[in-house]
Amino acid sequence: MNSIEMGGIGMTSQRTRERLVQRLVEQGITNQKVLDVMRMIPRHLFLDEALAHRAYEDTALPIGYSQTLSQPYIVARMTELLLSVIRPKRVLEIGTGSGFQTAVLAQLVSRVYSVERIEPLLVKAQQRFRDLGLRNITAELSDGHFGWQRHAPFDGIISTAAPNQIPEELLGQLAPDGALVLPVGGDMQELCMVQRQGDSQEFVEQRIEPVKFVPLLGGLSH
Repeated sequence: MNSIEMGGIGMTSQRTRERLVQRLVEQGITNQKVLDVMRMIPRHLFLDEALAHRAYEDTALPIGYSQTLSQPYIVARMTELLLSVIRPKRVLEIGTGSGFQTAVLAQLVSRVYSVERIEPLLVKAQQRFRDLGLRNITAELSDGHFGWQRHAPFDGIISTAAPNQIPEELLGQLAPDGALVLPVGGDMQELCMVQRQGDSQEFVEQRIEPVKFVPLLGGLSH
């Protein structure tokens, strides 16, 4: 886990952040550690300046390249789900995007590995991690379908983009009792959690709620 360095970072009003956290509570988020991190992280720094004034609305916002910064509720929900079944130390994120979900995870687990297929987004995210003093994140330009075998196994895997079906490669990179949290589907998507049963090759899948994410695409974009 890593503490964000706030020196020199423009802060929004505490009241604005508290309103966001209150909305998360009203929507059913109960994990206090997750709520504390959502309150603390400067979400406006993960957006272009023109959209920064909307950072604490509970909505998804564009970050370019047909990608979005996920709705705060979804970030909190997916993180809470992961923490509900295991105390993860090493987590893989599929789709770095703006880096916001990565930064949330970095406050709650020992080590975050993240892959992103769009190079300009990755470069921006890595600069944000440096600016915030987040030193427990390792990010790489890579196709998310394949996970990151070199650093496997992972206690938890989160995908911020939706494959049509659960990738076998990701299940194969879960540690014993590890959990995968991801949206699945095309036009109709559901948030799913899949947990490996001990060190067996058996998995239990839960379907949580309807969601709408960008699709998980293959290939790299420079």
